[in-house]
Amino acid sequence: MTSVVTPSDSASAHRGRSRVMATLGADVARAWSRLSIATASGVGSHHRVNEDSHSPLDGIAPVYLVADGVGGGAMASWASRHLVTSVHRRLERRRADAATLSKALLDADREIARGIAHRSGASGAATVVACAAVDLLRASWLVAWVGDCRAYVLDRNGKAAPVTRDDTYRNLDEVPPPGGSPDDPARMIGNGAVSAPNVVRVQLGWDEMLVLASDGVHKFVDAAAVARYLRDDAPLARRCQRIVDAARSNGSEDDATVLVVHRRREPRATLARHAIAAILVAAALTFGVMHWLSPAAEAPRTTMEVAQ
Repeated sequence: MTSVVTPSDSASAHRGRSRVMATLGADVARAWSRLSIATASGVGSHHRVNEDSHSPLDGIAPVYLVADGVGGGAMASWASRHLVTSVHRRLERRRADAATLSKALLDADREIARGIAHRSGASGAATVVACAAVDLLRASWLVAWVGDCRAYVLDRNGKAAPVTRDDTYRNLDEVPPPGGSPDDPARMIGNGAVSAPNVVRVQLGWDEMLVLASDGVHKFVDAAAVARYLRDDAPLARRCQRIVDAARSNGSEDDATVLVVHRRREPRATLARHAIAAILVAAALTFGVMHWLSPAAEAPRTTMEVAQ
């Protein structure tokens, strides 16, 4: 099996109203599947650097993350970047399952906590959503999350269904700390509050998409609008850019990131299935002919000739 990664809009920057947006797109083709992946990420109007991070699109394993460094915390940008690289380091050369994906996130939690403690007396953390394919057809995926980054599945009918449920104080039925909001994330990577990440399995059909988004996107662009932007004929990276632009237009001043995995039908897979079907038919015909020509098949005719 070979993988071909083709950048479609590699690291292009879009400037406007003192913000920078970067978009990236790639195709990952194998004998039995083809994925198109794209991202768009923009710096918030109150940040000097982007505190969101996302996976590179040229990795070996089909694992993709969006991480959001918690604003106001120490080393937020470093925390989100380290979270992404840490998980990829653990999963890049092995097949993911629920246990290994959870462990990768828990190990990252401890690494980030130690790293921040070594450099700062303040606390810091990041939220994250991750997806990992678990079969060769890229039809079955694990989705894991901690905090309030979100994932959606976009079906072929253009409807986006949520996969995740935010780890907020309100949703977890917990009391926020003094000065906090019930809608703040109660679980984060790096603050030691995670004992078991959320992990679910989802199925992705042909021409369906997995959408990962930080809160700078999903708080300002709802699932229905995300679906409308993605069901378009523009390059996938351009569609991702429009989602982040829409978040800005709707008032988002936070860093905003979206990553989309599109499971596309691979023509070679169709040809391979036809070839296998043809081989099976040929084998069946060959078996039938051989059976007809075998001595056992000719026995009744021989008996009749002898009887005459």
